[in-house]
Amino acid sequence: MYKIFIVDDEPFIIEGLYDIVDWAALGMEIVGHAENGQEALESLRFVPADILITDISMPLMNGLDLIRAVREIQPEIKVVILSGYDEFGYLKEGMALGIENYLLKPINLQEFRATLVTAAEKLGVSRQESQFNAHSISILRDNVMYRWLRCQIGPKEFSERTDFLGLRLDKPLVQVALLRPEQDAAELFQAVEEVVGGNPSLIAFRDMDGDTVLLHLLSEYQQGKEAVERLHAQLLLSLTGGPPMRLSVGTVEEMEEAAAQSYAHAKMTQEYFMLFPERNLLHYEEVQDRHEVAVQGMPLNWEDDLKLIMAKDKEALLVRIQDHFEQLRRMEGITPVLLQGIAMEWLIRFKMQLQEIRHVEEPELFADGFGLIRSTVSINELTQIIQEAATITVDALVRDVKSPVVQQVLNYIHESYNEDVSLKTLGAQYHIHPVYLGQLFHKEVNESFTEYINKYRIEKAKELLRNTSLKVHEIALKVGYWETGYFYKQFKKHVGISPTEYKGLV
Repeated sequence: MYKIFIVDDEPFIIEGLYDIVDWAALGMEIVGHAENGQEALESLRFVPADILITDISMPLMNGLDLIRAVREIQPEIKVVILSGYDEFGYLKEGMALGIENYLLKPINLQEFRATLVTAAEKLGVSRQESQFNAHSISILRDNVMYRWLRCQIGPKEFSERTDFLGLRLDKPLVQVALLRPEQDAAELFQAVEEVVGGNPSLIAFRDMDGDTVLLHLLSEYQQGKEAVERLHAQLLLSLTGGPPMRLSVGTVEEMEEAAAQSYAHAKMTQEYFMLFPERNLLHYEEVQDRHEVAVQGMPLNWEDDLKLIMAKDKEALLVRIQDHFEQLRRMEGITPVLLQGIAMEWLIRFKMQLQEIRHVEEPELFADGFGLIRSTVSINELTQIIQEAATITVDALVRDVKSPVVQQVLNYIHESYNEDVSLKTLGAQYHIHPVYLGQLFHKEVNESFTEYINKYRIEKAKELLRNTSLKVHEIALKVGYWETGYFYKQFKKHVGISPTEYKGLV
């Protein structure tokens, strides 16, 4: 509903305006009225309005002075003037103030309704633009802050982006916390913003995994940490009754040197909720000893395991795990508790690595493993549990691999996206009917060939817009669009804004 405020020094005019228009049918409601400009101004300091309908000649403050004053407190308000004076001077000054229309009394009802409809349409566009701009800024903030906490952005670029976004990281210490819901991450983030929005010592955003990141800015260690604890208690209390969630808290670190470490600690701690399913709050300090002891006890480098995961070499990975545990069996001072800790560490790393690759939180894949580790101290059983986790991880990645033909098509698109690529040319190249190829592609990739190649080209265009000074029409050609207008259409469809607007944001 758009809100209407009426000002006229003749009460029967106000009464008549209430009655002659079906305001609800226009999506509007009258939220107040006044009989002079001064009274109206005082009301409008506290009553939000979308459209102001005002007379010009009134006691205490005339309509033109009222419009000027109201613009200072509600700059987006639309104004319609009703006047008994057909004077060019009034009309000219009213137009200079950006009014929607200047209507003479007695009111032409048809023109009055048309004016209201036009004003409402303008308000609708303005609101959509405002919402869109807020969404664009939110995306940019998420991207910039995530890259910073992953050490993927240079100091100069980061400073430029934070200045543009109005983010002030002017405290010496930082502490990162993560909120992860079991469902509906977007709804959780909105609820968090409602609770903590406006706090100058907190920057909230979402990372690539959908976690809500709380970046706390601290002036001093102990008092700052205590303030964070109070805020977390308030936040968890406020969100009680909503979807289940888990809050993990990283360490307090130096702002410039180690913010990324606090983020990594919060991420790692989040995985330990598998060991403490009854908890909704965990601090890194609570799991630090477990983590460090397990890492120190692992006989070989995790990076070698990671290479086998990325190569999807399941057999070699299973042999390697067997060798790991054989070495652990022969280690002096090895204890059942340490063995459990090492097995937990492996399982957590498998889970985190799969999430890192696929950006999907899949705790159910590993839930049984955590339960089994807690209930056994047999080194043979622990070996089998970790081998099963390795199998789950590699199999999940293997399932992402397409049929040979579709994989060849994808490879071709990725290498030759800037060329004239079509199902017809690819069908001829791979000796398969283009209609069947299109059906096979859609079945395996879960989107049409045209949609996929457009999305891929737009992603490449975004990279060029971020990292080069090429003009938009040059970028369009480089990513395979010969018609700039079509490029603009596809870019806006997939990104939500034009290439020029995107370049301005980044």
